[in-house]
Amino acid sequence: MFLYSAGSAYSMDRKALKKLLSEVLEKIRPDESVIKRCEETLKEIRAELRTRRISADAVLGGSIAKGTFLKNNYDCDIFVRFDRNRYKDEELSEILQSALSRFSPTRVKGSRDYFQFERQGINFEVVPVFRIRSPRQAVNVTDVSPLHISWVRDRIKKNPQLADEARLTRAFCRGIGVYGAESFIRGFSGHVLDILTIQYGGFLNLLSASQKWRPPVVIDPEKHQKGMALLNLNASKREGPLILIDPVQPDRNAAAALSEEKFKLLVKKAGEFMKRPSHSFFFPKRKNILPSEDTLVIEAVPISGNPDIAGCKLLKAFEFIKKGLEENYFKVEKAQFDWQKGELARFAYKINKSSIRDAGQGKPVNRRGPPLSMEKHVLEFKKRHSAFYEKDGFIWAQDKRRYSDFVSCATALLNDEYLEGKALSFRILNRKK
Repeated sequence: MFLYSAGSAYSMDRKALKKLLSEVLEKIRPDESVIKRCEETLKEIRAELRTRRISADAVLGGSIAKGTFLKNNYDCDIFVRFDRNRYKDEELSEILQSALSRFSPTRVKGSRDYFQFERQGINFEVVPVFRIRSPRQAVNVTDVSPLHISWVRDRIKKNPQLADEARLTRAFCRGIGVYGAESFIRGFSGHVLDILTIQYGGFLNLLSASQKWRPPVVIDPEKHQKGMALLNLNASKREGPLILIDPVQPDRNAAAALSEEKFKLLVKKAGEFMKRPSHSFFFPKRKNILPSEDTLVIEAVPISGNPDIAGCKLLKAFEFIKKGLEENYFKVEKAQFDWQKGELARFAYKINKSSIRDAGQGKPVNRRGPPLSMEKHVLEFKKRHSAFYEKDGFIWAQDKRRYSDFVSCATALLNDEYLEGKALSFRILNRKK
């Protein structure tokens, strides 16, 4: 039985829709052996803590602990909860590093350093926190994470069907490209999607409800703000399209990282799914972006380590190349950033054909400078250009193109020192004429 209200306006009849979602669930439900493998490592960490007489316990975290994780997405979070009366905050990472030495972990910089290692096909992330009962006792933002998990688990325990409903929500959002709160994605975190699924009582109800969302949308599951969220929260927490009051932390917008672009995309795709439900929303065919006479494609090998850091560096490289193309008069009509963890990244730039043609013919370009009233900026503009003139209240210059084709331009951009460290390597897939 899938959870959705009788009034939900889906074009497909209830029986067919139930069949479709059942088929999706068969594909996204994970192998339960993953939990056993996580628990085995958890037991070993607990044993190390006891052997070293460290006053701390270890518990599972993330979607595996909540029971909402997806097949082939085996990242296991473990929280090591330290006695806050015995240890100082700055000691936690050092103590945990020694306790994890047998796993040869990589130490990752953060508000409090944490650790990563791979084992039996699972990526483990072990985070030191203080054991707390209330968010008010937190020293670091990560200390509250186990409380977030408890909130979700308690609600799923009351209604076990919500676990699969949350899986459907996550798989749908992954399929349409809005899953992940990392700064290079700015979409919906797994935590946010779990809260929304619980709030609306299921996946289909959430999609239906999204069609009535008009930013800023305020959702307060525990009614902490009593309808006064827009007045009570500070400005930085009211900037996004969705204000989701964290059930555990009343002064936190759990969806603060969400961009307007990803918010609108979810609403749009939810509407499309309601009109024509299909497996393709959950399992889209990944388009292989190919180079052509008007499309530049660059392949990048991401740096190793923290995926969020790697993704941010790739995104900066992507934006730098786009800006560089346009500064050299190759107008970018459409740019696409494509990267999934564990794979190579691809940057694609569709270039305006007239700007390609003009470059090939070596036509000069007229560049508009600042208004004539901005004398200081006009003087700076004149220093940078040998030939300039005044027109329509602005200073103008006639520039010569540096590159006759966008591949040559991209080649030069990839040699810029700004891109050092943004990826392990870059490769232009277009063949130079």
